[in-house]
Amino acid sequence: MPRGRNGVMGEQLAQVDNRDPFAPPVWRSPVYRTPEPVIFVVQLVRLVWRVLWFALTHPLLDAVAGLVVITWLGLGWPGVVALALAMAAGLAGLRVLQPEWFARFVATPVRDWWRWWFYRRRWKAAMTLAGLAPDYRGQPMLPVLDRVHMAGAVDLVRVGLVTGQAPADFADKSENLAHAFGARLCRIRDAAPGVLVLELVRADTLADPIRALPITGEVDLAGLPVGRCEDGSPWRLRLVSTHVLIAGATGSGKGSVIWSLIRALLPAIAAGWVQVWALDPKRMELSFGRALFHRYACQANAMVELLEAAVAEMHDRAEQFGGRTRTFTPSTAFPFLVLFVDELAFLTAYQPDRDLRKRAEAAIATLTSQGRSVGVCVVGALQDPRKDVISLRNLFSTRIALRLDESDQVDMVLGDGARDRGALADQISPIPWTGAGVGYVRLEASPDPVRVRAAYVTDDDICAMAAAVGYLPGGGL
Repeated sequence: MPRGRNGVMGEQLAQVDNRDPFAPPVWRSPVYRTPEPVIFVVQLVRLVWRVLWFALTHPLLDAVAGLVVITWLGLGWPGVVALALAMAAGLAGLRVLQPEWFARFVATPVRDWWRWWFYRRRWKAAMTLAGLAPDYRGQPMLPVLDRVHMAGAVDLVRVGLVTGQAPADFADKSENLAHAFGARLCRIRDAAPGVLVLELVRADTLADPIRALPITGEVDLAGLPVGRCEDGSPWRLRLVSTHVLIAGATGSGKGSVIWSLIRALLPAIAAGWVQVWALDPKRMELSFGRALFHRYACQANAMVELLEAAVAEMHDRAEQFGGRTRTFTPSTAFPFLVLFVDELAFLTAYQPDRDLRKRAEAAIATLTSQGRSVGVCVVGALQDPRKDVISLRNLFSTRIALRLDESDQVDMVLGDGARDRGALADQISPIPWTGAGVGYVRLEASPDPVRVRAAYVTDDDICAMAAAVGYLPGGGL
């Protein structure tokens, strides 16, 4: 039989009956009905395979079910009740004797499973109505709900993408997904090719201020505790081999970050292997704890001279260490130098004396480009992150965005696309109790911004810190 234009045999097509003689012909494939016994056998094979696969992938559940069956066959219902009571007693004992093991092997898996079931019940409706379940050959293709991890008030939902989808498709529907699952916010995180993570925030865990963190005897310059992340984990800030830029509007809590850093450094300051130099043009923020600083300046001339002194110290160390070592190790002879500059823009943009402004810019540029290798770290704070205010912001490898006035400023501080990834620093509450110290930062483990809050160090805490260290006005202990 000759083939048609599309290479299809004529017997494989049937014309749809139509009483209208002028209507164009409509062709469709003939319908073949599968015998019911074949359907029954296929469905039975599928059921057996799914049961076997479930048994193979859940060995612990298999063991529990087998133990219950053996107990029931041997001892009857009293034995099953006794076994349940024994298991409950064992779990209670584990909770009391080994709370970490109980949380890791019992509480956390149960909570994760419960949250997975919550999302499983709403998954199909949410994906379909949000337009994330494309049709393929007349069938909706649902993204795969993999697993769910509950981290405090944040649910991390791992999702397998449908072929042809991209994370940007979910980012465009993040607000829809947040409302569909009853969350305050939904962020999209890349996990692997074809896999993403929905970060669903159920409650604001950073709404209340955090009290000053306790002072410990250990100081890790690679991760100083300064506050808490949104998922409840500690927020640790690196100072070694980096420079830190803190950007935030008036009242956003820049002082909380600065004083939390100083508080974390306190044991090292007292031991002498960390020195803190402070530049305080406002004379209000850092002057309260002046006794903590090895060197302090608040006048324009003195601040520029202090910056140039830091540059001279940096060059002197480079001269001594050059050719001998590539790794700086702080000591009392060569302490780690942390230079805090409050209101950085006063020196780089608002300083009326042109000569002082140029000297300050040159010194800061030198310190931020060469100081890391010899144990010099610059921590600068400013209100306006625009390029004409601070042209050296790219030299600060660690940047923190507190409450900002404009949405464009978020990308200026954290880099292009940071706001699209969930860094909504322009939406932080201006109420000090709720929003002071709250911000976004990119941690070393991930390029995605993380919402954090710095601890609030009170005036009494600062006075106690100064009394504990006891620096004399001229420097030295």
